[in-house]
Amino acid sequence: MRIARFGAGLVAVSGVGVALVAGAGQASAGAPFAQFDQGRIGVTLSHDETAAVADGPMPAVVSMFVPLSRMGAGLQPDTSIRKDENGGVHASLRQVVAEAADHPDGSVVMYFNAPGTHGGRVLDIYQNWG
Repeated sequence: MRIARFGAGLVAVSGVGVALVAGAGQASAGAPFAQFDQGRIGVTLSHDETAAVADGPMPAVVSMFVPLSRMGAGLQPDTSIRKDENGGVHASLRQVVAEAADHPDGSVVMYFNAPGTHGGRVLDIYQNWG
């Protein structure tokens, strides 16, 4: 039964990933990839896709279904986003994506986690810039 739930979870979160990439306006880029050994799938967005997601409705839509308490963020060392003493990130999904988009070479990688993995997080997002 766990395998069936894992598969169903990946199908559900991959739908969110496809919506994010489609919302970015470039369906040919941002191809999803799987990390089955880690129980997640991911999508790497280009700078232009990251900027389009930051400016579009998708962060708000995703946040309607995935609460901030079920999201994780890997921030760059020079981030301006506030973290507390326990490493908790105090920002919305849009703020994390927009900060990456504000850098000329900034982008994000989003991981959609299978249910019950990664400390209960559904979505992990990592910023990247030079």
